[in-house]
Amino acid sequence: MPLMIFGLVAFMGFIVWDLAKESKAGRYGTAVLFFVLGLGVFAFIIKEVMIMVLEH
Repeated sequence: MPLMIFGLVAFMGFIVWDLAKESKAGRYGTAVLFFVLGLGVFAFIIKEVMIMVLEH
């Protein structure tokens, strides 16, 4: 399961990179897009950790 989640995150990273390239977002725009994606991934990890902590 963690491998599939990693694959999904990597695929989302590719989609964001392609979106930034096609829209000519530039360095700043690309950084913002990846930062927001990173926040989403970080929030998912925090949620999973909180679920594990609260269940035990």
